Amino acid sequence: MAYARTNTVCMIGANAVAVTVEASVFKSTSKGADTVRMSGLPDSVVNQAQTRVRSAMANSAMRFPDKSITVNFMPASVPTTGSAADLALAVTIMCADETLPSERLQDTVLLAELGLDGSLRAVPGTLPALIEARKLGIRKAIVPPANAEEAALVEDLTILAPPDLTTLVAWLYGQTTLDPVLRSAKPEPPPMPDLADVRGQSQARKALEIAAAGGHHMLLVGPPGAGKTMLAERLPSILPPLSNSDAVEVTSLHSLRGRLTGGAATLIEHPPFESPHHSITMQALVGGGSGHIGPGSLALAHRGVLFIDEAPEWRRTVLDSLRQPLESGEVLLRRANSSIRYPAKVILVLAANTCPCSPNKPQDCTCLPRVKRSYLLRISRPLMDRIDLRVYLPPVPPSEILSAVGEAESSETVAKRVSRAREAGAARWAEAGEPWLLNSEVPGSALRSERWRLPPKTRRHVDDLLLKERITARGYDRVLRLAWTIADLGDHDRPSAEDVLAATELRLGYPQNGNTMEEAS
Repeated sequence: MAYARTNTVCMIGANAVAVTVEASVFKSTSKGADTVRMSGLPDSVVNQAQTRVRSAMANSAMRFPDKSITVNFMPASVPTTGSAADLALAVTIMCADETLPSERLQDTVLLAELGLDGSLRAVPGTLPALIEARKLGIRKAIVPPANAEEAALVEDLTILAPPDLTTLVAWLYGQTTLDPVLRSAKPEPPPMPDLADVRGQSQARKALEIAAAGGHHMLLVGPPGAGKTMLAERLPSILPPLSNSDAVEVTSLHSLRGRLTGGAATLIEHPPFESPHHSITMQALVGGGSGHIGPGSLALAHRGVLFIDEAPEWRRTVLDSLRQPLESGEVLLRRANSSIRYPAKVILVLAANTCPCSPNKPQDCTCLPRVKRSYLLRISRPLMDRIDLRVYLPPVPPSEILSAVGEAESSETVAKRVSRAREAGAARWAEAGEPWLLNSEVPGSALRSERWRLPPKTRRHVDDLLLKERITARGYDRVLRLAWTIADLGDHDRPSAEDVLAATELRLGYPQNGNTMEEAS
């Protein structure tokens, strides 16, 4: 009996788990065809790998052992999913059959799907898988050419990318050489949409700045052409660049979706922007699915912006699936034998027209009063209660559209104020020994504690609204968070009565007819 083992990595949600592939090959005592037994917790894709391996070896002029083979995926209690273990399975079987030398496989991880022709094909999640392998002391990785650029992002790891099984076997025998893949030069980032392109809408621009400074969610309501989508698309341009750890985390999530496969791959250093279509399913939005479980648009927008355009046209059940992740900052998907988590700290921006007919002028509306009143009610109250800023965008006057380009503030100017406000807030909470980085992360109980409680005169207006039950307890806490962000933007040590009043108005929202959005919803 002969034995061999190799290393691979399995992705379980956003977590990478190192897996050792063991194989034992021995002569069968019974007559008939060879048998392959797999132990551990392989899924259907892994169980089918032996079919791909047989065909790949046959089409690469290699002989599959005519013996009994036992394969174990260790640790046996961890589910082994996906096709990334194909190459490790093939190499382990050949090494156990003593038809392939294993000296060059020391401290090496194998990560590739095998085509029936023996080619090495791309797999999602290569970046987080190799980051985990490097943490465990792996020094070398063998990946498909399509994942080579992505794999090269991992520091202190030698990357080899043979095109097929034949080339890899020749390299293991020392009959050919494989040049290490070098990390590509960092390309110039594409230009981002500039806030200076937006004409008018001074209140909405200020609300956007507050949302960026504190990480607050917002709702934009207005007629078509008022600038709702333009403002949302320019929110990432005023957010600070991602830290290195955040960039790795965000890029890893995009790797799980296969977005880095093929071509040049670089770390995502700027906050991502996701704008899914209103026909999206719940699984595509929050993640999951019956087959391959991957991150949805919510997780892909982690540390960035999730833009929901035409929010009243979305299915309520799909929108309501955002409620729990917005509170916890992560997506939790439970299955019968496992739980999968994806980070999902986003700034949510909802956009909506004023009514179904969406006229440019209110007097041109043809909707019945009942229909108009119920339009925003398509967004559930629990979800609306999680929205900090509610802004009405009036039609843009022609004079603003025809004004000279360059009169509005640029994204660069606004981004500097946002960065200063974030630094002030983070320094305040760090000095108090708290872990929060953004005001939106501060629990309401902390803001109402003796240390951070505002004087009664300062919070009088929002206290009156709470006593009159015009806002909920959650809404009360969110007004306080907004007030702290407004104070940071104004270089105030603590919020003033004017800051609290401004936060209250932005929380309630004042559309054209004078009724608040809080009352409308």
